[in-house]
Amino acid sequence: MKIDQFPEDIRSYLLPEPNGKMIYRCLGCQGEFGIERLLYTCPECGSVLMLHNKNQEPITEVGPEKWRTIFDYRRMLNENALKGIFRYYEFIAPVIPLDRIIFLGEAHTPLVEANTRLKDNIGMQFYFKNDGLNPSASFKDRGMACALSYINYLAKKEKLGSILAICASTGDTSASAALYASYLDDFLTSAVLLPEGKVTPQQLSQPLGSGAKVLEMPGVFDDCMKVVETLAENYNVALLNSKNSWRILGQESFSFEIAQDFDYEVRDKVVVVPIGNAGNITAVMSGFLKFFKAGIIESLPKIVGVQSEHADPVYRYYLEEAPGKRNFVPVSVKASVAQAAMIGNPVSMPRVIQLAMEYNSAAGEKKIFVVQVSEQEIMDAMITANRNGHIACTQGGESMAGLQKAVSSGYVSSEEVGILDSTAHVLKFAMFQDMYFKNSFDPEFRVSPKEDLANAPLPLRSENIKKYPEPGKPLQDEDMKKYIREMTKEIAKILKLDPVHT
Repeated sequence: MKIDQFPEDIRSYLLPEPNGKMIYRCLGCQGEFGIERLLYTCPECGSVLMLHNKNQEPITEVGPEKWRTIFDYRRMLNENALKGIFRYYEFIAPVIPLDRIIFLGEAHTPLVEANTRLKDNIGMQFYFKNDGLNPSASFKDRGMACALSYINYLAKKEKLGSILAICASTGDTSASAALYASYLDDFLTSAVLLPEGKVTPQQLSQPLGSGAKVLEMPGVFDDCMKVVETLAENYNVALLNSKNSWRILGQESFSFEIAQDFDYEVRDKVVVVPIGNAGNITAVMSGFLKFFKAGIIESLPKIVGVQSEHADPVYRYYLEEAPGKRNFVPVSVKASVAQAAMIGNPVSMPRVIQLAMEYNSAAGEKKIFVVQVSEQEIMDAMITANRNGHIACTQGGESMAGLQKAVSSGYVSSEEVGILDSTAHVLKFAMFQDMYFKNSFDPEFRVSPKEDLANAPLPLRSENIKKYPEPGKPLQDEDMKKYIREMTKEIAKILKLDPVHT
């Protein structure tokens, strides 16, 4: 739809121009710093940062009803820069010109409603939000679209000739960072640091295919993160982990989309997300808070963060009900099928603590919950979900197991509606499905396949066939007819098919 086909009173709002006054704000000392250079931690006290837009007048002047109309009309606008996360431009990064925004097809992933069997299994209505349908097959593309768009803008503005973008990763971050960096290869190259042997072959193939320099080191993600943070502190590199606040802004689009897809009515909604490095739950809370403060949504949904018992520092922190008695203690992680969540010291934990308090206060009641699930529950949930028409990854299984735990714990009622974050495509984690079906998990996972969920290919042979076709050696005449006839009989017997009576 062309701009002159829209109602006259809305046209001037559809193609936004930069009008934000964005700053980094420290969560520790509350210091404020300009965005003219990339900052990851406070230069004064070393705490983590959040980005804030100090120019809220345009948002307030437009008003809630018109914002809803603007976003709904932008759905029909044929403008690449606004087709992805930047449909919500004014609430994400309103300092980036539209011609500097990178769009690779990310965002606006579908909400797929659970069928009757799954609803009955969980005890409530729910949807999977399939973020595995993003370009690199994970939700990380939301944050990268924002972070790389800002780097693209900053590089052009400051005439920067060569930038190395780097990240530590459990797989999905590296795939996304390498993909978006490769799109800007005239001035940007990328390197990724992975824990050796802790990334699936499918995930490893992605940054390699995008041309990134891939470095594997002994240890787990937390070890890689410490090294990459030291690199960012001592060398001229652009850090692309969620310590980069521009990443958090892009991931807030997850909340905006849910609000819009439910016509801005989220009072009865429950959003379930794996915690991992805590960047995603930070963004989800922050996004809903922005829409709530602007009046675009009139209430805040519940948010349930999920952790595996093999990597559960946030769950342990919130076991203490009294905020004044809580003490965050990192944990040593064990191997987990939810690899993206296998993090014992989330860098965004200070953000989570502050935003959870703000969120519950704004809601007037407790709306943030954290639950713990087992590796067995994660795998059973993933296989069950995909047996019922979904493409959930292990983290999607973690979300479904988390919703079930929230229901049984009384945090969620059967009258509410769940939205589960399936963070990546199931094919990225095919090895875990294979291990489940073959019952080949290492004992440390404590995962055994349920008989009704296991599956394997069945070899077809017939004692009546002496010759089988081979590559380059097809069967001829009667041999081929016999092969077809006997294979058909075997298949009909296995599948218990009734013959057609004429």
